Amino acid sequence: MPHVHIDHSPGLGDRLDIPGLCRALRDTAIATGVFPLAGIRVRVLECDYALIADGNPQHSYLDISVRLRGGRDMETRRAAVERLFDTAKQECQSLLEESSFALSMEMRNIDPELSPKTSSIRRYLPDEDG
Repeated sequence: MPHVHIDHSPGLGDRLDIPGLCRALRDTAIATGVFPLAGIRVRVLECDYALIADGNPQHSYLDISVRLRGGRDMETRRAAVERLFDTAKQECQSLLEESSFALSMEMRNIDPELSPKTSSIRRYLPDEDG
């Protein structure tokens, strides 16, 4: 973990480098030192339709949900979400300055007892220790 889910308003990909945002968030997650490489997932879904505020079609949004396997203390989670949100703000800076745009993020824990997992990804990664 983390699993980073991004959803955004229609057409935002025409004004924002979505693959670049994904790479930046992945790289930031790695740089925190909190998350194992094999557990990091970044996914993006574009909404088919969104009605924002007064309905002006020029309004746009990008919402980031970070799902995290339980077990990390609040200070660790807070530091990680701050770093991830700072990265998102940097990537979205021109939208924030030049258009009607809302950026949000939420981090939440997943109960490990109710979230079974299996994966072969670690077999295909370089050694995480060095």
